Amino acid sequence: MGGMPPIAAPATLPGTARRMAAPAWLVMVLVCAGQFLVVLDVSVVNVALPAMRTGLGLSELGLQWIVNAYVITFAGFMLLGGRAADLFGRKRVFVLGLALFTVASLGGGLAQQPWQLIAARTVQGIGAAVLSPATLTILTTSFPAGPARTRAIATWTAVGAGGGAVGGLVGGVLTEFLSWRWVLLINVPVGALVLAGAVLWLTESRQGAARRLDVPGAVLVTAGLALVAYGIVQTETVGWASAAALLPLAAGLVVIAVFLAVEARTKAPLMPLALFRVRSVSSANGAMVLAGAAMFSMWYFLSLYVQNVLGYRPLEAGLSFIPHSLSIVLGSTIGPRLMNRVGAKTLAVTGAVISASGMAWQGTMDIHGTYLGTILGPGILMALGAGLTATPIAAIATSGADPADQGLVSGLINTSRQMGGALGLSVLSTVAATRSAAGHGPKALVDGYGLAFHVGGGILLGSIVLMVLALPRRPADAAHD
Repeated sequence: MGGMPPIAAPATLPGTARRMAAPAWLVMVLVCAGQFLVVLDVSVVNVALPAMRTGLGLSELGLQWIVNAYVITFAGFMLLGGRAADLFGRKRVFVLGLALFTVASLGGGLAQQPWQLIAARTVQGIGAAVLSPATLTILTTSFPAGPARTRAIATWTAVGAGGGAVGGLVGGVLTEFLSWRWVLLINVPVGALVLAGAVLWLTESRQGAARRLDVPGAVLVTAGLALVAYGIVQTETVGWASAAALLPLAAGLVVIAVFLAVEARTKAPLMPLALFRVRSVSSANGAMVLAGAAMFSMWYFLSLYVQNVLGYRPLEAGLSFIPHSLSIVLGSTIGPRLMNRVGAKTLAVTGAVISASGMAWQGTMDIHGTYLGTILGPGILMALGAGLTATPIAAIATSGADPADQGLVSGLINTSRQMGGALGLSVLSTVAATRSAAGHGPKALVDGYGLAFHVGGGILLGSIVLMVLALPRRPADAAHD
């Protein structure tokens, strides 16, 4: 999710190549550059959204599809991307994903119609889902187990966190001095350079055992999520009782049910349902869906508020989010240390409480807000809480799983967070638009944004209740459930 770092599981993955044609530092640079682009594009568009709306005539609710088109396909195809890398070769899939991502970025930057931009963001998400898992597996198969691999994974995680953190600033600078198109076009020269380096210097490796690729599963879960999100958005204009809203909602739920049926029957499922019989896996993923639904939209609504209501220029908006970005990086950095002292469950609950308090505070904003009085304090709390929450939830999820499944469980946690974020943005955007439609001018916008933060805080409280009641307190408890 935007501003939230990726969760890495340092599982040992088998590979065929240990000797590298390139120096270790060059492999690290190439792989981390690919991961940086993927995570950056979750958040870099937020500051550019008002300019995109003006340039292409997007509606208020249409803006959320610029974000969700990327996030939904990223989440839906992420596990498939990891399987493809193991089956067809990590280098080959890395190159394919990066090429798809780069070409889609060019298409989005040149878009002349809203549907063209949304289509480009959709293809970008697929490219990112193929690329991102390959970046981690290339590292784990290129560096020997021990300190070298640990340092490599730590660097990969830090770069991912940095990509999410600096997205607002990068988007602000590009939009201010060039145009909104450059938040996408900037990926083209960088992607081309990394692509050339990958072709020349990365060595191939793949999983020894052949496995089927569950393409139907990836397509079904992505289509189901997209239909549900579309149905939710439709309720703002036609109401909950209209066929225009109920039909896509019902169709989305049916498609998700078909996805579950397919996963239960296929020999090599994208999402092995048996894993959810483990208490730690099911409860942690449920908590992550709700936490992602609440936290993901923070940057989206703050970007709209500071520009549409307070009149910030894109660069000012990007600069205003620097303390928030530093806070989420701080939370992610100190989280593992605190987890060893107070326990994973306690830290996850504490982080969520901190973030929920920030949302409640942010929801009180008004049209006369100031940076110090309205943006800085609640933003730091929301971001710090998000950084503290992600790592312990992932640790709990993997603690009860079989060692052979820990990489898959880590992927499920990332997928749950992205899926929750996509659905949460649909719900909260609809809530905000419905409230804003009842009034006029900046006051109506503020009322909508404020209600979105309060509802997001309520969703996060639901996640806290689930954590308290369902998360195992100790890893040993998870292993025996």
